[in-house]
Amino acid sequence: MQRSLPLIAALVLIPIAAVVTLPIVHYLQSDRETLTLDANARRGVPGSFVQLHDGVTHYELAGPAGGSTVLLIPGFSTPYNIWDPTFDGLTKAGFRVLRYELFGRGWSDRPAAQYDADFYDRQIVDLLDALGIRTVDAAGVSMGGPIAATFANRHPERVRRVLLFDPGYWTGTPLPLGLRLPAIGTYNMTVAIAPGLPQSQWDDFQHPERYPHYLDPYREQMRYRGFRRALLETLRNYMTHDVSGEYRQLGKSGKPVLLIWGMSDRDTPIELSAKVRADVPQAQFHAIEDAAHLPHYEHPEIVNPMVIEFLQRPD
Repeated sequence: MQRSLPLIAALVLIPIAAVVTLPIVHYLQSDRETLTLDANARRGVPGSFVQLHDGVTHYELAGPAGGSTVLLIPGFSTPYNIWDPTFDGLTKAGFRVLRYELFGRGWSDRPAAQYDADFYDRQIVDLLDALGIRTVDAAGVSMGGPIAATFANRHPERVRRVLLFDPGYWTGTPLPLGLRLPAIGTYNMTVAIAPGLPQSQWDDFQHPERYPHYLDPYREQMRYRGFRRALLETLRNYMTHDVSGEYRQLGKSGKPVLLIWGMSDRDTPIELSAKVRADVPQAQFHAIEDAAHLPHYEHPEIVNPMVIEFLQRPD
């Protein structure tokens, strides 16, 4: 019997070791965040950088000085190239345009913070103050929509008009337990969610084959530590909270609002536009055919003239 004990122990411990080891191996194989984002990593990156309260923010400011600036707020996980056609079109039309990357995305810092409405609002306030910009026309795409609405509501004296492009609209849905628990959430984000994020961005387009290089900046940002944490903390602290009240408050403000929506959007289906229009009755609404989640990107020849006309209206 004593001679059998080592064999019995081995038969018991080997499966246990496998159960413990396999998730670790899976995590390490899935982990693509191997680089540190610092000044050396940013060397040669286009755009500009500014130190704010919560960290360094990557931004680009172009167009003639003077007058109101158009602020372009990106979505949940994307760098600021999501605004390329709008940024280029508006600057060529003579507008002053500012786009930036949310903390945790692109080349902006990935601070260990609570990624909630206060956090995203503070980034905008700090950025505008650092650049000496007093008033803006605030534009947001996807998750940038409720961020834009919140900024307009909290700082009405700094916002002339609001532009919403397929804006996120949610009423507060609890996260699955597998994302709420600290260690398990980090593991699941690493092995189950993050690896599929680049491919999922193609669903934002009706014709993804037309934009073969669109995901290059997206994949690059995923190499730097802190990207997954920023997204997970955003899911936990921002996207679980009801943002519908921000739209209702924006509606009551009477501020001019432009609402653009792709008719084939699979991320924020166009049916949600009815809720936004009910909350913001003054919104000028345009449904864009042959476009999914990013109509401004797929059809700038249609959307840019709408935006320009809206911005040029007298106050």
